[in-house]
Amino acid sequence: MAVHVIDEANRCLQCKKPMCREGCPVHTSIPDMIRLLREGHLEEAAYMLFENNPMSLVCSLVCNHENQCEGHCVLGRKGQPVHISSIENYISDTYFERIKIECQPKNGRKVAVIGAGPAGITIAILLTKKGYSVTIFDSREKIGGVLQYGIPDFRLPKTILERYKEKLESIGVRIRPNTTIGGALEIKDLFRDGYESIFIGTGVWRPKTLGVKGESLGNVHFAIDYLVNPDVYNLGDRVAIIGMGNSAMDVARTALRHGAKEVTLYARSNHISASKHETDYAKLEGAHFCFNKGVVEINDDGPVFREIYHDEDGNVTGYSEETEQVYADSVIISVSQGPKDKLVNTTEGLKATKSGLLETDENGETTVEGIFASGDVVMGAKTVVQAVEYSKKVAEAMDEYMKAKKPQ
Repeated sequence: MAVHVIDEANRCLQCKKPMCREGCPVHTSIPDMIRLLREGHLEEAAYMLFENNPMSLVCSLVCNHENQCEGHCVLGRKGQPVHISSIENYISDTYFERIKIECQPKNGRKVAVIGAGPAGITIAILLTKKGYSVTIFDSREKIGGVLQYGIPDFRLPKTILERYKEKLESIGVRIRPNTTIGGALEIKDLFRDGYESIFIGTGVWRPKTLGVKGESLGNVHFAIDYLVNPDVYNLGDRVAIIGMGNSAMDVARTALRHGAKEVTLYARSNHISASKHETDYAKLEGAHFCFNKGVVEINDDGPVFREIYHDEDGNVTGYSEETEQVYADSVIISVSQGPKDKLVNTTEGLKATKSGLLETDENGETTVEGIFASGDVVMGAKTVVQAVEYSKKVAEAMDEYMKAKKPQ
């Protein structure tokens, strides 16, 4: 690994106008990172990466690099781009435990973070650095949110999330697992107990349905539920997956690893919405793809499709009269997901959009004073690095809000 990384680093042209940095949503200073590695200043590079993006170690593995940093590398125009993700991962992984997070003295003010996903972890680290006492509440037993329960271990080893938990606890962040806010405890209880600002980063865990007959049958499952713990499912030999996004690719690869013999993904459109890398791996591992298929219903034998006709621009022009029964032991629906509504239903004044996402202003403040939000619960299902980008802005807004208030 080290030799490969050094070779890749030596390929970097150190562009005066680095397009790779422009392609990164958090504008990681990639040329500086590579220059420091070349000069042997690995620790300095690690600190720079963590300071800019606390989730750097995770992003180096799960980002859509082909559309971001690596996709903008000038070497990729006529050949292979620098493998920036491997360099970032090597530095971040090697020095993660050795990074000492410098925190200001405690200011006696408390912040509650609801949700231990990428947004929540980022907010917790940034506000703890500023001297706030942060408690994270999460409805599940382990931290990570979608990183823990929505991304397979072969893409993101869960040991990384244990390392993050240790890092959080080392700077004084308290974690309350198995605690749902909107259940026994509500947001009003947090304010009552002295939390001066509350951050919501609960993600999107409610599967979107197809709205067709048969979705409640015993052979039908939702992708977001399946990925939480694939071991408890017996999918059989033939699996039909409705959808072709990144989650669908994760489901396909996971199902094949758990013994499925034949896995086919179906899309309404004539193209794949997942990243090229994820698609290539799914194909390599044995997944099949069918396009222009609209689900009519699902029965005990599997899904029933109608052919969809498109014009050259991809617009739907019609449907076939005849239907096609596809035989599958299990059907997994993977057509995105939305937020659950417990917090909105139990918090007076907290408003959501028509799609169920939390309403916020440009700084992440919700319709209730002192309550902020970012991540998927605001933007819909997005990437980890996008959650970090927005959360950095929200952390600053929360700090300004609390500084303007008199301490309780």
